[in-house]
Amino acid sequence: MKASLLDQQEIISLPKQLPGWEVKASVLRREWKFSNFVEAFGFMTKVALLAEAMNHHPEWHNVYANLTIEFTTHDLGGLSNLDVQMAKEIDTLM
Repeated sequence: MKASLLDQQEIISLPKQLPGWEVKASVLRREWKFSNFVEAFGFMTKVALLAEAMNHHPEWHNVYANLTIEFTTHDLGGLSNLDVQMAKEIDTLM
């Protein structure tokens, strides 16, 4: 899938399409709290395999059972269809 920037209307509609995700300064972001580190790391592994398959990788931060994932398409300078697709795919992993 080729990346294309979202227009302003598409960005505005993201919270309805992606419950739990937030948009801030051209970044799509979500936080999770797992029961422990192993659960968080297991989820991260699933996301890593998905990201590699889609060749679209997140920025993330993990501390023990807490995980934050952020997406933006650096090559295009903002949010793209790939960011939305990754978020949707990640949501199916839960």
